[in-house]
Amino acid sequence: MVRDRGFTLVELLIVVLVIGILSAVAVPTFVGQRNQARDAAAKSDLGHAKQAMLAYATVNGAYTSTVANLNQFGYTTSSGNTATSIRLGATTSKFCIQTRSATGTTWKIRYNSGVISGSCGAADVA
Repeated sequence: MVRDRGFTLVELLIVVLVIGILSAVAVPTFVGQRNQARDAAAKSDLGHAKQAMLAYATVNGAYTSTVANLNQFGYTTSSGNTATSIRLGATTSKFCIQTRSATGTTWKIRYNSGVISGSCGAADVA
C-alpha cells in the first residue's frame, strides 16, 4: 500500500502561528528603529546648522536669524524635517536653532550646548 506523504493541518497551523508571533515581535521593533533614524537625522541637521552658524559669524562678524543664510555654509535640511528656525539673543551673541523631525518631535541646539528636545525660548538666548 502506497501512503501519501505531506504535512498535516495541525503542523501547518503551528508553522503559521510561529510566523505570526515572530512578525508581532519584529514589526514594532522596525517601526521604532525608523523613528529613531528620523530623530537622528534632525539632530544631525542641527549639528550641521550650528557649524554653519559659526562659519557664518566668522565671515560676517555676527550670527544670522535666517536659515537660508546658512545654506551657503553647507547647511541643508534632511527630508522630513520641517519648521527649522533660528532665535537670536538681544545682543545677537547667543543663538538657538530648532527643527521638527519627521516623527513630530522638536529638537534644539544652543550656542553653548548640544542637541536636546524642546523648542527655543527666551531663556535659551538670555
